[in-house]
This record gives sequence, C-alpha cells and structure tokens, in this order.
Amino acid sequence: MIEEPAYTGFGFSDAEWGLLVGLPQSVLTAASAAESDGTKATMAEGAAGLETISGGRESASPLVAAVAGEIVTRVGDPEAGEEMPVISPADPRGYAEDVLGRAKEASALLAAKVDEGEAGAYRHWLVEIAEQVVGAASTGGVLGLGGTEVSPSERRFRDRLSQILND
Repeated sequence: MIEEPAYTGFGFSDAEWGLLVGLPQSVLTAASAAESDGTKATMAEGAAGLETISGGRESASPLVAAVAGEIVTRVGDPEAGEEMPVISPADPRGYAEDVLGRAKEASALLAAKVDEGEAGAYRHWLVEIAEQVVGAASTGGVLGLGGTEVSPSERRFRDRLSQILND
C-alpha cells in the first residue's frame, strides 16, 4: 500500500505544500541576510533559526508540526548535531522582497484552506523564526562586544513580515 503524503490530509496540493515547507527556511535566510554580520554571527543566526524550526515539531498545531517535521527530515535535525547549510543570497533585499511576497501568498492560501487557529499558528511560527534569527547575534561592536542586538534592517524585515502575516 502506498502511503499518502502528509499534505493531502490538510487539503494542500504538492505545490501548495512546497510553499508552506519552503517558507520557514526562506524566512530564516532572509532574516539572517538582512544584515551582513560576518561568518560567526551568520552561523549563530542559522542555528537559532533551525532550532526554532525544529521546535515546531512540538507545536500543538498539527500543521506546524507536520511542516517542521518535513523540514527537519529534509535539512537535518539540530538535536542530532546536524547543521543547515548557510545560504547567502546575492541580492539580500531582492530575496527579502521575494520571501515577503511568498509569505503573503502563504497567508492567503492558509486563509482559504485551514481554520484560523492553524493559519494563525503557522503565521506566528514564521514571525518567531525571524525573531529568533535577528536576535541571535549582535551587529556591530568590536570582538563581539557592544553593537546592537537587532539592526534597523533586521528589525525592518521582521516587522514587515509580521505586518504581512498580521501577527
């Protein structure tokens, strides 16, 4: 017997599920790329984002838990010491705009396909991913001392994402 993919239980097509599964990683990448922080900070941001994504497996929302489980299966489990590859978009601003556009598309998709509790949990999870990434490493300063926790460009991305997702 062939096992049904997880997304069919939620009523999503393969392409729709791809959007929902790809978006958390894209949010992580866009939030990290919002400010050029250096290798150490970027790695800390990636680890914080992956940890938040992985934590979604424990969500009370079946949708968030299923999406998080799919992502961890694809990219690795931080609890097992696996690390997601660091992605550095060539055009961070353009990438952020693309991610925000996909977030808007995902929000509309969720509004049409699932109840508000599931949609809200997913939207909140995306904002939490961005929040953890932008707060994971200070920007500026010398030898890791001083600097600001969240730069204006990081704050702008996080706030725009939150606004688009109404979270």
